[in-house]
Amino acid sequence: MVTAARAICSHFDTVSVCLSKGLGAPVGSLMLGSSQTIARGRRIRKMLGGGMRQAGVIAAAGLYALEHHLERLADDHDNARKLATGLRRIAGTPGPLHGKLAVAEPATNMLFVDVDPSLGSAFQSYLERSGIAVTGGSYHGGLRQRWVTHLDVDADDVRKAVDIVGRFQG
Repeated sequence: MVTAARAICSHFDTVSVCLSKGLGAPVGSLMLGSSQTIARGRRIRKMLGGGMRQAGVIAAAGLYALEHHLERLADDHDNARKLATGLRRIAGTPGPLHGKLAVAEPATNMLFVDVDPSLGSAFQSYLERSGIAVTGGSYHGGLRQRWVTHLDVDADDVRKAVDIVGRFQG
């Protein structure tokens, strides 16, 4: 995994790695780059009011995430693909969501779903009432939702989410 990450990062001057999304740390990001870039990033962070409080605790959580959760990211990516497959199946089946969801192919643990404007807010509300937390916003006249699989979402949760979406009545 480290070798693959190094190979990907070798194409860029600067890389930002979020330790919370996917890796399960409560907060924190890493910025990788030249010493000049890092110094500039620290200065900008301070100018914008950011600071490092309890840095040891934050660093410990980040190190734990890096040491214990990297390998399992593949599970999150697999779950995102399963979620996409399930949502596409529902969108292709006669019913209230037929032709109303455009599900992008996920490249990571984030899945983007465009919801037809005719049912965007009703669908979003239904998901919230059903305990499915997705973010969404206006996009080209419709609603684009961001679904994320992560440390706290397993394959059974994905099956449950697909089942809940399949029961949407409009």
